[in-house]
Amino acid sequence: MDDGLADLLHRVVMLLGEAARRRTDDRDGLTYSQMRLLGALEEIEPTTQHRLAQALSVSDPAISRALRPLEADGLVQITTDPDHARRRLVRLTETGRKAFHTSGKPLYDELRTRLVAADFPYERYLEDTLRLARLLDSE
Repeated sequence: MDDGLADLLHRVVMLLGEAARRRTDDRDGLTYSQMRLLGALEEIEPTTQHRLAQALSVSDPAISRALRPLEADGLVQITTDPDHARRRLVRLTETGRKAFHTSGKPLYDELRTRLVAADFPYERYLEDTLRLARLLDSE
């Protein structure tokens, strides 16, 4: 990988991590871990708890514990798989989807602001990322 690109990507990850840690301390919204879980779920729903655990590289019991408060708050729905009685399927509710996108917006805005302040070529990065996404979708 090009050293310049590696440095830019490292800066993005570091700034995102800092912003996410600060958001975790803000108990008004979702924690970073909850945002990651809901985001992963949005990508692969409906899914089993096991597959969700694999996607996030955590244990099955950790996913089970993480899902309990989200289910209690009405952000996810957990049902028995009709094809396999011992398997549980997880889906985002509409409330969960809205909470994820609403919570993610301030994080996105903060990341963009911090990257621009750090002289990161954000607009070029965004254009390249969108171009890459379109290229991958067309394959």
